[in-house]
Amino acid sequence: MKNLSGKTIFITGASRGIGREIALKCARAGANIVIAAKSDEPHPKLPGTIHSVAEEVIAAGGQALANKVDVRDEDTVEAAMKQAADTFGGIDALINNAGAIRLTPAEQTPIKRFDLMQSINTRAVLLCSQVALPYLKKSANGHIINLSPPINLDLKWLKPFIPYTITKYGMSMLTLGLAEEFRDQNIAVNSLWPQTTVATAAVEFEAGADMLAGSRTPAIMADAAYEILTTDSRELTGQLLLDEDLLRERGTTDFVQYQNDSSCSDLHQDLYVD
Repeated sequence: MKNLSGKTIFITGASRGIGREIALKCARAGANIVIAAKSDEPHPKLPGTIHSVAEEVIAAGGQALANKVDVRDEDTVEAAMKQAADTFGGIDALINNAGAIRLTPAEQTPIKRFDLMQSINTRAVLLCSQVALPYLKKSANGHIINLSPPINLDLKWLKPFIPYTITKYGMSMLTLGLAEEFRDQNIAVNSLWPQTTVATAAVEFEAGADMLAGSRTPAIMADAAYEILTTDSRELTGQLLLDEDLLRERGTTDFVQYQNDSSCSDLHQDLYVD
């Protein structure tokens, strides 16, 4: 495993799901992990808090900073980034993992719900990237990873839940634009998206528990994120990457290890993936 010792990774929405799995993967490589999420108290239905993940990070071999963060609040984000840099001596990577989802058509999407998705999925990516920038400039290998999809303009993806789609494509547009803006500063900006559905609470809530058997575990996204973070920022930037494609390119051949249910080989393609 390539070493991330001394590197500081700031992960939004890291108290569960994909964010938690990325935190643990990087911790096993020796990284300092900032668990930035709203979940500082146990949820009645969902496992994990910033504090429980911090304990897991330390047990995995990394250093941890649990920080209650609402990515919609500029002051909170600025304070969290400063605390991270003061604690660990800088920030080397930002992973914009926090997200809001509601798979409803335009007619049935309350504007308040759209505002929430826009503020978390798109606005927060710009905000967190802006605030992280002064710290990333000082890193020898600065990275921003946005969990957003390839931009697929096939009408079948635009029709069923366009409010959510706009907010996720907004993240991907930011990836492409920020990559060019930050290229001369040796800060890589890439998007990462799963080829198949991933077994998380969000998938279960929006699509139903029946989707989980045909999904992969969050470990596949963690392994793909790790590949990005351990790549020279000058060599990989401005890409809208799929986890499976990236891992195959890097030599992974065993994808059965990622199946959430080993008896189910019929995997569900994720949104926006043809």
